[in-house]
Amino acid sequence: MTEEPSGLIGSAQRALQVLEVVASAGDGIAAKAVARRAGFKLSTTYHLLNTLVHEGYLIRLGHGRGFGLGYKVGGLYQQLCAELDVAPRLQSELAALHRRAGAAAYYTVFRDTEIVVAAVADSPEHPRAEPLNFGFHEAAHATAFGKVMLAALPPRARKDYLVGAGLPRLTGRTTVRAPELDDELEHVTKAGVALEIEEFQRELACVSAPVLDANDEVAGAVAFSVPVQDFASQRWRLEQTARAGAARFSRLLRTPATPGDCV
Repeated sequence: MTEEPSGLIGSAQRALQVLEVVASAGDGIAAKAVARRAGFKLSTTYHLLNTLVHEGYLIRLGHGRGFGLGYKVGGLYQQLCAELDVAPRLQSELAALHRRAGAAAYYTVFRDTEIVVAAVADSPEHPRAEPLNFGFHEAAHATAFGKVMLAALPPRARKDYLVGAGLPRLTGRTTVRAPELDDELEHVTKAGVALEIEEFQRELACVSAPVLDANDEVAGAVAFSVPVQDFASQRWRLEQTARAGAARFSRLLRTPATPGDCV
């Protein structure tokens, strides 16, 4: 179990936990339900809810529907969208790639040596892998888009990253030896595409291609995930779609956004 750092503020942690409970519940949850899910006393929960309402992060819904997310949350998301450079045109392009590939589609961006899933496009027929949700940034050595980032790092920076992050074994197929990973990453650089088959999660396969910024440096990746039993028959089409999608994203990143494009 990871030890929490010192100096954390318990009341802030509790407020954020309440915010997450309300967000996960959909549009409307009663205070008693929030208290039960968070494991807090009802009086404490009311204080936290009232504070979050006052600050604009939650709202009280009419007709006894309880609490929902406030509009300040949307502003925070828009700011993060701007920082990650995920304009609606990129989100629309990702949705088109999802339909074209017939697979869950992901756009990840790299913030220094941190991977952020900036957008996901999926459907009931082709659902996203869990927990590859917005913001997921773990297991670089075991994910296709993580391998794209690692392959783009200079050798020293990659070594430092892996020393800090480690190479945990997530499945029986996860690469956990640095020399073997280095060989694979060299192939990723040459091929321009990264694969992972049941390395991150059993019964899941992924393919990813790098997205380049205006300086021709790897800034992110486009990726698809499918059930492993479907991968062999779809592999080449997914690779081609990933390469074409990444090239399209690279061109969009080089094109100045129109006013209001990330609103």
